[in-house]
Amino acid sequence: MPLNAAARRDPAWLGRVGLAGAGLVLLWPLLVATEFKPWLLLEPEALRVTGRFVGSFFPPAFSGEFLWMLVRETWRTVAIATAGVTLALLVALPLTLAATRSLSVSALTGRMAALPSAVRQGVRGLLILLRSMPELVWALVFVRVVGLGPASGVLAIALTYGGMLGKVYAEILESGDAQVTQTLLRNGATRLQAFAYGLLPQNAAELTSYTVYRWECAIRSSVVLGFVGAGGLGQQMDSAMKMFAGGEVASMLLVFVALVALADRLSAALRRALG
Repeated sequence: MPLNAAARRDPAWLGRVGLAGAGLVLLWPLLVATEFKPWLLLEPEALRVTGRFVGSFFPPAFSGEFLWMLVRETWRTVAIATAGVTLALLVALPLTLAATRSLSVSALTGRMAALPSAVRQGVRGLLILLRSMPELVWALVFVRVVGLGPASGVLAIALTYGGMLGKVYAEILESGDAQVTQTLLRNGATRLQAFAYGLLPQNAAELTSYTVYRWECAIRSSVVLGFVGAGGLGQQMDSAMKMFAGGEVASMLLVFVALVALADRLSAALRRALG
């Protein structure tokens, strides 16, 4: 009787249960392969170590000299993220124009010509190459090339995020209404003009939101890159953790949370302004 009632409420309930069961069966070997054992966190020794580690963060450090260093390195972290994303935009924009099918003149007939199609696929391959290498790997390369410091972090973010931005920008533009863009191209407009007056106005809010989100991600990345010598808060946090200065780490984490919250508010404000 309960089964019949369930079937009346949702005729596809049996299929959903079957898919859920199949998902769990497939997930189990993955959990085994990754040695996922969350119950180990609740063991007395693990709880004791966790308590000591978290307790070392209190109270946060607020000495005058440390706060001045914190302000300086916070500004450097924001500078690394902003410069990296700016360079990433310079990489992504031309690649986006080349990778977006709706901006192709030859595609107006319904089928893109062989050479433009090959160029488009090559550009998409380059975007895959750029974003497939994590910024941490790029940073390790550039630390050896340009030495320790923020420059390696900026270049690492620029290359990885250039690939990410170019890929997502192209997908956003291709998902929009291409009628205005195609009309402009048929009437002699250049690809850049068709982008500026056709695709950009209708997708500006989404493009801006994603760009600010990537800037927020770049701030997080710049902190991680600091652990390999790319400067900023990450490098200072690495030094503080090695010196067991939990109070200094806590203060840096608070600033880091504030930066991410600021980026979130900025993204919301830009979406409202463009919406």
